Amino acid sequence: MTAMERRPVGDHGTASAEGPSAEAARPPVTITSAAAARRYVRSVVGEGWRSPSGPPTEAAMIDLLLVVSELVTNAVRHGGGLAGFDVRVTEDGVRLDVRDYSPAVPAAAHGPGMPPRSHEGSGYGWPLINRLSSQVDVRGRAEGGKTISVLVPLT
Repeated sequence: MTAMERRPVGDHGTASAEGPSAEAARPPVTITSAAAARRYVRSVVGEGWRSPSGPPTEAAMIDLLLVVSELVTNAVRHGGGLAGFDVRVTEDGVRLDVRDYSPAVPAAAHGPGMPPRSHEGSGYGWPLINRLSSQVDVRGRAEGGKTISVLVPLT
C-alpha cells in the first residue's frame, strides 16, 4: 500500500485511515448509514486520489457514490447489518469492502449489470453495482457473514 492509499479498518461499521500521518489526521469514523459512507468515501478520494489526468470527473464520483450507497444499503437491508466498511484509493480507482452478517450470496452478484425484467420493490442495486464496478467479488467470512469487494474506476 502506498502512502496515498487509505484503508479504514475495524468491525461494526467503523473506519479509520491507516498510515503514520493519516492515523493522526483522521480519527476512527463510525459508518452506520449510506450517507455517512458516502461522506467518508468522498473525503478519502479527495485526500488520496492522485492521477496525471487530475481529479475524478463528476460522473465518476456520482458512479462511485451510487455504488457506495447500494453496498451499504444492501448490507443493512439484506445482510443483517453492516459489520465493517473499508475503502482505499488505488491506481485504478477505489476499492470498497463491505462486510455484513449474512452468508447469503446475492443471486445477481456476478451478473452482466442488466436491470431485472420486472420490479417487485427491489432488484436494481446489484445490476448497478455490477455495471459500475470493474471487479466484484463476494466471499464468506470465517466468523460468519460475507465481504463484498468492488473496484470502481475513477477514470
